[in-house]
Amino acid sequence: MERIVEPPGRFSATGGQYDAGLRKHLTGVFAYMGGGLVLSAAVAFAVANIAPLAAIIFGTPLKWVAIFAPLALVMFASFRFEKLSMSALQSLFWGFAALMGVSLASALLVFTGASIVQAFLSAAVIFLAMALWGYTTKRDLSGWGSFLMIGLIGVIGASIVNLFLASGTLSLIVSIIGVIVFTGLTAWDMQRLRSEYFAYSGTNAVAGQASLGKLQVMGALSLYLNFINLFQMLLSLFGQRQEG
Repeated sequence: MERIVEPPGRFSATGGQYDAGLRKHLTGVFAYMGGGLVLSAAVAFAVANIAPLAAIIFGTPLKWVAIFAPLALVMFASFRFEKLSMSALQSLFWGFAALMGVSLASALLVFTGASIVQAFLSAAVIFLAMALWGYTTKRDLSGWGSFLMIGLIGVIGASIVNLFLASGTLSLIVSIIGVIVFTGLTAWDMQRLRSEYFAYSGTNAVAGQASLGKLQVMGALSLYLNFINLFQMLLSLFGQRQEG
């Protein structure tokens, strides 16, 4: 398999100036991602523990807003990335994280606390391992892109269909494929983020810094989606539902 060849002098395993810049950039990405996860968790906990609010959201057509609004925001941010200002992109990210919290509240109402913790820790271990590998490997993972995107579209499409069919078999298949897809996407996205950093850091100083700031937000969004979907797929596969 082909190997990535970084621009001379820009990146080295020994950690030169550019390597420090890359680490700083990725620290910003993970700071956004971590903040998004905390916000989602807080919103999910609040919604799940306020019975009247949970009943209004999940007992009425508002549940469809909770399900599809985050997807709509992701698509909007992806298509309008170049034209959106940094503040607008940040607002979209935090709004997305809050809406995902509303959607995730349903999991807190269905699955036991032990199952949720187990799925979260399992997802964290897989995510961190693949993120580290994607960051450090010299293997070119770009060839994974087409395969993973096809898998992602298939998972999204099948998940939407299963909202209406409620098929246990289809849910199992989607969850298994989803774990594979989002595990692979984690490594692929980490390598992509590294490559994008080098591409934009070499441009005009002002324009490059502005672009890197927006790339941090979009990178955080990608990694957040990988992690949260991995968590949901593992919860669906191994989670124990509450009795009653």
